Amino acid sequence: MKPIVAGVAGTVLLAGSIFVGTIVSDKISVESNAGKDEKTVQTQIPTTAAAQSLVYAPPSIEEVPDGPMKEAILYGYELVNNTHVAADEYVGNQLSCTSCHAGAGYDEQASSLVGVMANYPQYIGRSGDVVTIEERINGCMVRSMNGKKFEMNSDELEAMVAYFAYISEGVPIGAKREWAGTSDMKNVPIPDVANGEELYGQSCIACHAADGSGTGANTGPALWGDNSFNDGAGMARISKMAGYIQNNMPVGAAGTLTDQDAADLAAFILSQDRPEWANHDKDWPKGGRPNDIMNKEKREQIKNGTIDWEKVLSTN
Repeated sequence: MKPIVAGVAGTVLLAGSIFVGTIVSDKISVESNAGKDEKTVQTQIPTTAAAQSLVYAPPSIEEVPDGPMKEAILYGYELVNNTHVAADEYVGNQLSCTSCHAGAGYDEQASSLVGVMANYPQYIGRSGDVVTIEERINGCMVRSMNGKKFEMNSDELEAMVAYFAYISEGVPIGAKREWAGTSDMKNVPIPDVANGEELYGQSCIACHAADGSGTGANTGPALWGDNSFNDGAGMARISKMAGYIQNNMPVGAAGTLTDQDAADLAAFILSQDRPEWANHDKDWPKGGRPNDIMNKEKREQIKNGTIDWEKVLSTN
């Protein structure tokens, strides 16, 4: 697949060359605000690109043109859609990218990845640096997939970048992707874990099972336990989980849950045991670590009734 390397690298380098000038000039000001939460902070981009009115019209995966990139794009689609199978040696649970980004990122209503290349390079406070799309993918691999990173010159990583570049055609660097949405609840109400458990039993077990083990990576992913994401993933934050639940659940009726119900469900789900992230101490190296990361200590506090929800939610 070495001819593919040049094509993928060319795409990434082109994006980087357009963006690098603003990254250098803005990095200092961005870093001063980076630690406020895990939310990424993008550098300044030309007004014309940011203000463009974009239409959601990604190229079809059924119509990838023939040529040296086709094989990589199709392989990248498979890796995104069935990560735990197509990249099983790198994945430590039973999730795929589609578990959160429905339809391999094509679904306009569920954390769409269409146009994602337009957002990278990007400053991420959790990393404390500007990261590339490759680094962002690997971040998901070790956190959401509870696995290990791809080698930088691996066929897998190159194919995923090729796929993301393909579904980002026509979306200029820095453009605002209205369809991407955000899995973030700005003002999370104090959760009622018991109510969250009741709601889960009423509405969630059909897809995610009573014990949270799920029914399939792309039909009902595991929400806790060994086959779910670890507590270093973004979804292990109350604000992120509550926002995702409200924006995407239940399937077919997204947006119908109140803030309170979404928060209650998030708290119940994140109170359950899950794999532990070994590098919490290395996250947010420039300060501003958010309080709502539901690590083992906070899970224990929920169980023994000592958690201080006002403190947990104080930085959201």
